[in-house]
Amino acid sequence: MENAARKQFDLLDGLVFAGMLGVSALVGVYQAYNSRKNPNAVKEYLVGGQNMSIFPISMSLIASYISGIAILGLPAEMYVYGTQLWCIVIADCFVSLTMAIVYLPVFYGLRITSSYEYLELRFNRVVRLIGSFIFLLKMLLYIPLVIYVPALAFNQVTGVNLHAIASVVCAVCIFYTTLGGLKAVVWTDAIQTIVMFGGVIVVALLGTARAGGWSEVWRRNLETGRIEFFNMDPNPTVRHTFWTVVVGNYLNWLATCSVNQAMVQRCLAMPNLKKSNITIAIMAVGIVAIVSLSCYTGIVIFAAFYDCDPVSSKQIRKPDQLLPFFVMELAQAIPGLPGLFVSGVFSAALSTMSTGLNSMSGVIYEDMIKPCLRKPMSDVAASRLMKLTVLLVGVVCLALVLLVEKLSGLIQAGKSLSGITAGPLLGIFTLGMFFPFANSRGAIAGALVSLNLVAWISFGTQAALASGKIRFPVKPVSLDGCPDGLKLGAANLTLVLDSAAAEETPFFLYRMSYLWYTWVGFLTAIIVGLLVSWITGPNNYKPADYKLYTPLIRGLLCRGKDTKADAAELEKIDERSSKC
Repeated sequence: MENAARKQFDLLDGLVFAGMLGVSALVGVYQAYNSRKNPNAVKEYLVGGQNMSIFPISMSLIASYISGIAILGLPAEMYVYGTQLWCIVIADCFVSLTMAIVYLPVFYGLRITSSYEYLELRFNRVVRLIGSFIFLLKMLLYIPLVIYVPALAFNQVTGVNLHAIASVVCAVCIFYTTLGGLKAVVWTDAIQTIVMFGGVIVVALLGTARAGGWSEVWRRNLETGRIEFFNMDPNPTVRHTFWTVVVGNYLNWLATCSVNQAMVQRCLAMPNLKKSNITIAIMAVGIVAIVSLSCYTGIVIFAAFYDCDPVSSKQIRKPDQLLPFFVMELAQAIPGLPGLFVSGVFSAALSTMSTGLNSMSGVIYEDMIKPCLRKPMSDVAASRLMKLTVLLVGVVCLALVLLVEKLSGLIQAGKSLSGITAGPLLGIFTLGMFFPFANSRGAIAGALVSLNLVAWISFGTQAALASGKIRFPVKPVSLDGCPDGLKLGAANLTLVLDSAAAEETPFFLYRMSYLWYTWVGFLTAIIVGLLVSWITGPNNYKPADYKLYTPLIRGLLCRGKDTKADAAELEKIDERSSKC
């Protein structure tokens, strides 16, 4: 379809989009007003007074971890590379189970506000600061990417300047996060999750109908080799195989969900561990649903453009714009669809960003400012300080958006950057919970070596991708059905690809699939941590440390403990844990 025939973003679309932003802002104002007289302002701001219900927390978790990167990036991934990445839903189910059994019981037993407080209880204050720093680094790398995604979509459907709309996104998000704290974040997330699901479902259904039904969508993708789920190649340099997607991504999701401050903060907002586990189960179902819908949308888009690729015909600049381009093609049949779609993508982005800002303010206050105070700060002053922190961090994230445009591919860039910090963080938490003899020197060495190793690999890979030294095989596209005017310039594409193939082969670790980065960081942190602990003298286990270890290890530690003193100590600790 010609560009000129496409529907424009009109008044109705603008009203739908403005309504979503307005509701988000109003929720922040309402929650700020509602909690103004709460005696414990810090607890209210960070964990919602620990009396939140299952529904909003579940929706918030889904919205927080399915950002606009997934909404736009997954369809583009299916279109360009095929469906192998769809298998990530398998990993998600195992992640939820691991969280409920291994990690959450420890955090709940300790009743801590910041997950990095655990690192001080288990090791020392230096390890806690390292963990906090790595988390802040992770969010500062990730949030700008989250901001860029909806701005890219909005630019595609409206033509409005990308950086101008990014500023509006940040302003709204900072406003309601600053005012309302966790409750505002959680309730806006719940509303935004509904909008997000609505937008994706409508686009998937309309796209399927346009392509001629589900069977036609499947046939067109099958004929071009896009339908692929069980590539069992063990080669770690192959971008996506069953092993890299399921096993590799398992650890990335686990790090994102189980020891991340944003996750712990929401789980501790629940009144007890049982309700937290129910929330985690609902989150797993929700994530599988939205990921599957986004992946299916990708093969629907290919079925719609199977004989006229919008990227090769230069109707759009990059595959990440495929979904918004497709929405504008569909918009002629459904008034308000572009507004609903943009609202859905912005909802995913706003929820992730607000979660990040709220959890970062908590980490900065609890882990970096509060321990340095000579006398305790009043709750009102602390609450104001965290709100100021949200404002400053939001401005920094907006400034970093300029760097995002240089990255290659939303999904790969997002996973690569998160892999830098995910492995080291999960590694030192696992080192503390599973290995009683690991000491603080081992944790520090493991974290630093791991962080630097994965950062070197990740940034080296991004540089190689940007320079064209690394290229991944893509699925075939066609221009046979395009109007003659759109075919011009596409003939040079093959020559460019052939000349790039002659480049020298990059370093092996740069060619490794980005989904293995978390495993590299995780194993490096544990191996280096255990080795340094053994060299410097192992930590001595004490019964009082019982709650610092995962339930899987507690049973082993209790065996052989038959002295009356130890038994009495363990009984007291168990009693305190059960009350939580």
